[in-house]
Amino acid sequence: MTGRHTITGRAAALADSTRLDDAGFVLDDEAFDYDGDQYDREERAALRRVSGLSTELEDVTEVEYRQLRLERVVLAAVWCDGTLVDAENSLRELSALAETAGSEVLAGVIQRRTNPDPATYLGKGKAAELRDVVIAEGADTVICDTELAPSQRRALEDVVKVKVIDRTALILDIFAQHAKSREGKAQVELAQLQYLLPRLRGWGESMSRQAGGQAAGGQGMGSRGPGETKIELDRRRINSRIAKLRREIKDMKTTRDTKRGGRRANRVPGVAIAGYTNAGKSSLLNRLTGAGVLVENQLFATLDPTVRRAETPDGRLYTLADTVGFVRQLPHQLVEAFRSTLEEVADADLLLHVVDGSHPDPEGQISAVRAVLADVDATDVKEVIVVNKADLADPEVLDRLRRHEKHSIIVSARTGEGMDELRALVAEELPRPDVDVDVLVPYERGDLVSRVHETGEVLESEHVADGTRLTARVDPELAEDLSAYAV
Repeated sequence: MTGRHTITGRAAALADSTRLDDAGFVLDDEAFDYDGDQYDREERAALRRVSGLSTELEDVTEVEYRQLRLERVVLAAVWCDGTLVDAENSLRELSALAETAGSEVLAGVIQRRTNPDPATYLGKGKAAELRDVVIAEGADTVICDTELAPSQRRALEDVVKVKVIDRTALILDIFAQHAKSREGKAQVELAQLQYLLPRLRGWGESMSRQAGGQAAGGQGMGSRGPGETKIELDRRRINSRIAKLRREIKDMKTTRDTKRGGRRANRVPGVAIAGYTNAGKSSLLNRLTGAGVLVENQLFATLDPTVRRAETPDGRLYTLADTVGFVRQLPHQLVEAFRSTLEEVADADLLLHVVDGSHPDPEGQISAVRAVLADVDATDVKEVIVVNKADLADPEVLDRLRRHEKHSIIVSARTGEGMDELRALVAEELPRPDVDVDVLVPYERGDLVSRVHETGEVLESEHVADGTRLTARVDPELAEDLSAYAV
């Protein structure tokens, strides 16, 4: 640290590319490059938690403009297959998810079973032991590391006497906090309602009363009948809302398809960035384009897809699309709801599959991402494994990944290591024009010259008295437009 430094506005940030920590101090980092304004970071950090000021018996914190009582949670998992290390890694990931959602993790328990208990998930005896842990830790929530059946959740709640949620509900809650665009919010709400529908439950008479007769607002004679129970009414309303959200998302998909169709018509290649959550996809996008997308050491920090224009070292234009992060056991409701967004990957010419090289199980991350890509029919896209965080990773792990994944590259979005090689690799892997032309384009047709430079590969260019002499490789459509000026 060399002292206090303040940046005000984009111009100052561009003029002075020093790197600051969260407190505003300068960090010595010669490799740091300006990667765009990240206003989302300022917004999320505008209210910070100050510990030790609470006068209540329970802690209260400010989380992203909403006052939330910090939930105290205990994690529970059933280890059915794999090694103990795999089970512990999954529980650590669940802990990170819980902290991202705004809770305090107190303890975690793992039970070895052939299969989860169909009644209480853990089994009657272990559920009673979990109740003792909850009491000892003073917890108010239990989070299970899988998706629970509605009956399992109710039975476990009856034993532990506190709220029980599963991994799916936790991920949906994080998505609901971080979605910002209209499409993202609609997709998350659709996934939440699809999850909630089979889990509606009655609370005594409040959910089972009849809506007919005088119970229905005192309508009296002429309105008596079997009526509709409140739980049936809620189901009908949820189904209506789901249908409306699907129509809205379908309309938004039309807009996305129109933009994508425009890029296809202009022969602009597309590169998609996909990968595990917190692997560094947004950091990579910022490094390559200066997009200014929020970068946070947090799971699912960014949900809304971002498409930016980029250029290869030889001057060809292409688009770079950042997509939502994946995770083990990603809820199928989310995959279905975000299908239109994930189609950016299926329609791309090249996929940059980002992997966290410092993660305890990078191979597990790769398998989880490929499973989701298979669900959205994106397995035919040419894939490059981009192993990120080389500055933090174990060299032996990097060597192992390089051996197992033949088409891979090692980079660090934080320090800039390997970024030039990545740009060159993208330029090499993108589809190249395949029609050779030798033309003399009149000066009044500068639009054709511009198209050749943007979408083609210029081999030789010369300005002569009658126009611009070009030797280039272009796509068939542009070659046809240039045919009238062939030498």
